[in-house]
Amino acid sequence: MYAQENQKKVFTFSIDKDIDPGMNRRVKLAMEQAEALQVDLILIEMDTYGGAVTDADEIRTRILASEIPIYVFINKDAASAGALISIACDSIYMAPGASIGAATVVNGTDGAAAPDKYQSYMRSMMRSTAEAKGRNPQLAEAMVDEKLVVEGISDENSVITFSVSEAIKNGFCEGEFPSQEALLKAQNLDSAQIITYEEQAVDSIISYFLSPAVSGFLILLIIGGIYFELQTPGVGFPLAVALCAALLYFIPFYLNGLAENWEILAFFIGLILLAIEFFVLPGFGVFGVAGVVLTLGSLVLGMLPNQAFDFDWVPSSLLFEALLTVILAALAAIGVVLWLTPKVNQWGAFKHLTLVETQERTQGYTSSTYSENLIGKVGKVHSRLRPSGKVEIEGDLYDAYSRGEFLDQGMTIEVISTEGTSLRVKKKED
Repeated sequence: MYAQENQKKVFTFSIDKDIDPGMNRRVKLAMEQAEALQVDLILIEMDTYGGAVTDADEIRTRILASEIPIYVFINKDAASAGALISIACDSIYMAPGASIGAATVVNGTDGAAAPDKYQSYMRSMMRSTAEAKGRNPQLAEAMVDEKLVVEGISDENSVITFSVSEAIKNGFCEGEFPSQEALLKAQNLDSAQIITYEEQAVDSIISYFLSPAVSGFLILLIIGGIYFELQTPGVGFPLAVALCAALLYFIPFYLNGLAENWEILAFFIGLILLAIEFFVLPGFGVFGVAGVVLTLGSLVLGMLPNQAFDFDWVPSSLLFEALLTVILAALAAIGVVLWLTPKVNQWGAFKHLTLVETQERTQGYTSSTYSENLIGKVGKVHSRLRPSGKVEIEGDLYDAYSRGEFLDQGMTIEVISTEGTSLRVKKKED
């Protein structure tokens, strides 16, 4: 059915979950779509207990700047950040039994009231938003600060939460309706074209990749891919798997406003430090530890809406979930590596990378128990020592390891001791 010419268009979407980067993105996309369709009215259905103040601030700023009239229908609750967003709308309507208020800022650790600087920030936003929409700024502030007493409305040590009748009486609600349809009928919009925002396929895919199970699996691929690439440098396939998994991990969090540029940069810096530690420097020292911390730390931070290590706004449940996902994925990756490494030798594609055949003495190989007579012998590196590998001495191959330094193929070495199953060697100085 085609819309009649000059038929009013009403665009609706819901804010029915915690206010977080995901909800922030939903509102942004919905309002952009409404603007592109040139609708006459935006109607938001509200039912939330609040969430991140920073995201709520971005949403209310976007609503205040809108040239399209915006109504909010509070279906049940508009608490905390939800109250701020509702007050930013041009008109507020409520369903029977709904409420608005209780906007005290709490931290994400134990639910206690956040420090006064955050309360002051929220009070300022509530006051300025109420003023912009012709509502009582003192009442809006009293929804945040329990110390503000409004005679006849609130007592000390209690913040304001309005019922429907109280909100109407005090100018924070324009009317009570049982449903959106009843509201639109009262506004003579019952014959309007109703356009409901629907999440696009790409957004559904993004939401899928944000789930802890999928994120954990991607972390497993990242860690496993990095390990196998370091074990078989130059192959490329494990590294490609790790990089693809990293992109699939970070892109959804980045689009949802969680992963910051510096967090993604920290991840790749961590990989570079690990490569330096593994291929350039001996042993496992500062570069290796820093690489592990940056790599795993960036994976955790990429899940969280922290502001430059400020976790006051991060719910403790979200922080615990992020830490648990990364830790379990890392442990699972270690288990998979231990289980998979012996099996890799049996795969045809990897046989040229690993030793899978018996080394016969007639082919130039010797027993793994070496005599002290080899001490002082000079030979060449047969396969790169990182720091262990193979050396060739007088036509025979031996297991060997360096004193920590990496020795490239073809370098001249000298045996300095025998350790039962391996030779300890050093670079032969000219």
